[in-house]
Amino acid sequence: MMGGWAGQVAFVTGGVTGIGLGVAQALSDAGLRLALSFRNEEHRAQTAEWFARNRREEPLFVKLDVTDRAAFADAAEQVEAHFGAVHVLVNNAGVSVFGPSDEASYADYDWIMGVNFGGVVNGLVSFLPRIKAASGLRHVVNVASMAAFLPGPQAGIYTASKFAVRGLTESLRYNLAPHGIGCSLCCPALTRTNAWDSALKRPEAFADSGFAPADRAELEQFGGAFEAGMDPYEVGQKVFRGMARNDGLILTHPEFQDDFREIYEKSLAALPQEDAPPERLHIERLRREAMKAAEAGQVIRLDDLT
Repeated sequence: MMGGWAGQVAFVTGGVTGIGLGVAQALSDAGLRLALSFRNEEHRAQTAEWFARNRREEPLFVKLDVTDRAAFADAAEQVEAHFGAVHVLVNNAGVSVFGPSDEASYADYDWIMGVNFGGVVNGLVSFLPRIKAASGLRHVVNVASMAAFLPGPQAGIYTASKFAVRGLTESLRYNLAPHGIGCSLCCPALTRTNAWDSALKRPEAFADSGFAPADRAELEQFGGAFEAGMDPYEVGQKVFRGMARNDGLILTHPEFQDDFREIYEKSLAALPQEDAPPERLHIERLRREAMKAAEAGQVIRLDDLT
């Protein structure tokens, strides 16, 4: 499984806690060298201690707000200057903030979408030129959530951000294949992390929320469910295995067969039961052929679709 990954350089956003740390540990197991972004100094120190205790090379720690485009560009320069190249990007950092979408303010949309989708965009724009210029095995993993498939009444904006990451990643996979770069969408479910407390860390710039004020006791009760979650290290191991296989979709939790069956059956049932004209069938046949060719590494242009 380790193959040619040993010695490759990976940058993981939000890499000192939760799923990001689990991914970092699994990549370290496989011999990758690491740069990890962080916000909290205590978490950074705890992560550094884990690497020292396990006699691993200390990661390059980069303090980063993933919504800060200039800082993200600086981070990419730091990583390349430190290691000489960068081969893997794991866009993991995110916020888990919930509330009814019909009551949401612009600030709610701007904050959640800015971190969960905008942070991924900033990672791609900052790092993809460097990953393209590197050699050997290379990969991009965008960590979304099962919310990329399963909406909920308290998770509208969060769900929108994860659907956006899903759509971007599934398309990006076709764009990166001609460069020999793999691309995976990872959609974890309940994991033992502190993601539940995101609402308590809301930046002042986004204070004008349409949601009810964050209630610590209510959030702590909600956070209790996370204790039943998967160990982040297990999630990280599954992420690396999927990356090493170049899986387009990495699902880490097995408990969603009924949900996916329902999505499939509802989608099929919603299709009109009528014949489509030959002209439209021809266009869709070209689309399917182009997608297969793209995944095989061919650059697809607009005139390939008509």
